Amino acid sequence: MEQSKKRILIIEDDLHIAEGIQLNLSLQGYEVILASDGVSGLNQWKETCPDLVILDVMLPGIDGLSILQSIRLTDERLPVLILSAKGDPDDRIKGLAFGVDDYLAKPFNLEELLLRVERLLKRGSWNQENGTTVASVSDTYRFGDNRIDFKTHTAHCQMGEISLTEQESKVLKLFIAHRGKPLSRDKLLQIGWGYSRKTSTRTVDNFIVRFRKYFEADPRNPIYFKSLRSIGYLFDHAD
Repeated sequence: MEQSKKRILIIEDDLHIAEGIQLNLSLQGYEVILASDGVSGLNQWKETCPDLVILDVMLPGIDGLSILQSIRLTDERLPVLILSAKGDPDDRIKGLAFGVDDYLAKPFNLEELLLRVERLLKRGSWNQENGTTVASVSDTYRFGDNRIDFKTHTAHCQMGEISLTEQESKVLKLFIAHRGKPLSRDKLLQIGWGYSRKTSTRTVDNFIVRFRKYFEADPRNPIYFKSLRSIGYLFDHAD
């Protein structure tokens, strides 16, 4: 039986580059999907379940590193290749810290790109078959008298055992992954919900109220989920 084509999602706002990559990957037998901005890229990732994502850093709506972090909150095995004009070492370090699998700077050699894609797809298949994963946040996490089980989407807290929604688990993972570091509302919305910078919503604030109710002994005087005036929020917990 003929195997189904590997599906590759390209999130790139430069149409010339995107279509050039699409053509050459299609000639190699891959199914290729294009997205020209961050919001549509995240939507395509959710809808099409690709085997590989090729991701630009500088994108309209939501930047590539935020997309990468959003993907990693729910899928730690999907191969992601960053394609960027930025050659700054700090940019590469951030990408690696957020879970990128490979990094190729523009301008790039087409043959090298094709070889990297082939290698990442083979490694991705091997990881799925063998159940390996890169765990950025462990399956369980404890802080104070609280324990979160991300496998079962449950939490043990002052309210007893509670069920967490998938979105609550995702946002909690985001805070834990960035513990001790301020997160702006914009960044939380981009990574946690896939909203663009232009979105105005109280969603983040409502989730913080909920988390304080779950996990704080005194929700009015939080010690874990702290507000930072004119900045956003901070999950204050050391390992």
